[in-house]
Amino acid sequence: MNEQNWDHWFLNHSVGSIINQNLASETTRVAIEEQFAKLSQPYSGANISEIKRMVEQIEIYPKEGVPLTKSLFELSQSVLKHSIAVHHPRSIAHLHCAPLIPALAAEQFISATNQSMDSWDQSSVGSFVENRMIEWLCGLYGYSPTSDGVFTSGGTQSNFMGIHLARDQYAESKWNWNIQQKGLPPEASKLRILCSEKAHFTVQQSAALLGLGSQSVISIPVDQHQRMSTLHLQETIDRLLDEGLEPFSIIATAGTTDFGSIDPLDEIVEIAKQYSIWLHVDAAYGGALILSERESVKLAGISQADSITVDFHKLFYQPISCGAFLLRNQEHFGYIRLHADYLNPEDDEEQGVPNLVNKSIQTTRRFDACKLLISLQVLGENQFPKLIETTIDLARDVAHDIANHSSFEIINPNPEINAIVFRYNDVNQNYSDHQLDKLNYQIRQALLQSGSAVIAKTRYQGRVYLKFTLLNPRTQRSDIQALLTEITEIGKKLEGGLFAHASTK
Repeated sequence: MNEQNWDHWFLNHSVGSIINQNLASETTRVAIEEQFAKLSQPYSGANISEIKRMVEQIEIYPKEGVPLTKSLFELSQSVLKHSIAVHHPRSIAHLHCAPLIPALAAEQFISATNQSMDSWDQSSVGSFVENRMIEWLCGLYGYSPTSDGVFTSGGTQSNFMGIHLARDQYAESKWNWNIQQKGLPPEASKLRILCSEKAHFTVQQSAALLGLGSQSVISIPVDQHQRMSTLHLQETIDRLLDEGLEPFSIIATAGTTDFGSIDPLDEIVEIAKQYSIWLHVDAAYGGALILSERESVKLAGISQADSITVDFHKLFYQPISCGAFLLRNQEHFGYIRLHADYLNPEDDEEQGVPNLVNKSIQTTRRFDACKLLISLQVLGENQFPKLIETTIDLARDVAHDIANHSSFEIINPNPEINAIVFRYNDVNQNYSDHQLDKLNYQIRQALLQSGSAVIAKTRYQGRVYLKFTLLNPRTQRSDIQALLTEITEIGKKLEGGLFAHASTK
């Protein structure tokens, strides 16, 4: 292709081509509307083998390029049509939200401008917008002007950063050891992290990636509400110290994945202060409660944490991915700061140039602060909390329905946020644990294969349970009541085959 033809091609395919941009936007809009937004069920019901065969038939790199509209249309048939409809009232499996329309509009800004948030000369005004959003978030969670933060890909990265900085700060203060320069100190095998037995798996993952090993993570038992037992926490710290070990970080959870339980933050704060241990709060799930005057009391004490994880692609209803890591003392970002002459030279910092890579473990990052900003502006302080409160009210009502239904048993009849763990267990039957596990597993599979509902499966005390995660404010109590009726009908149909099979053994 000669230079003139190449210029012509690029003009017709780049962001500067308004005609093709409008055509692509309209084709995309129609595809999303027809093949995704109007889906009557949360899933098509296609099984793994069918999906695999379908994707294997996609021609990835044709000899001659195809028209954009053709590519969009064909992929809408094979991809959009079989995607999980997260906006559907019966898509209630995971912490996987339906995104707000203002956030989707903002995604067009973000994608079209393609700003990279690592250095000022790749993002310009975006760097100041992100810093402004971080300043607002720090204030929202009760931090002082000496705090700081950075947008992240989500809870995994934010939890990693909290443990990373806690480890490096402890090594410097206890042993005058700079891990960034020298690697792990000789005493590293003694370092210990404390979290509840219901904490997110990324605590162990982070410990492994940071060279401490999963053995460094000490699980603290939970109470009957699935919250960390502060009595056991204090006893464990004393025991570790007596053994000559080094507890350097406590990870409190504000919204466990299965139950939405919130550890007693104010009590844990006092214990962390007593022993001078870094407190990180994983509020990836429950952090959004801070927006609600009614619900924010559940986060009492979070302002005293050394660092906080908060996700916006959960109860802030942002498209994936979007999270933040907040730090009470901004000086601690120094433990990850490195300078490169071509990206963030030291003299830039001296001149006040905001190269945000100075406080991130990512280099290239999207301008995700933009979509949160637009969403907050459009919904406003009076409307945004209602989204969250609606789902919490729904969870309370649904939990009541399940607790009073003879075909179910529920683990958390008083959900703290909007997750409910339960299982089918008809009181008129005498199931073994193995039969109950198989029955509940098959109920979940039947719903998925029919496309009727997407619900989650988990384990509690080693047994299989079902889970509703009621993030969607469009989901009504009547939707779930109808689903419970369907689950009961499926359970009764499966019973015959289950007991017939058992009797032949």
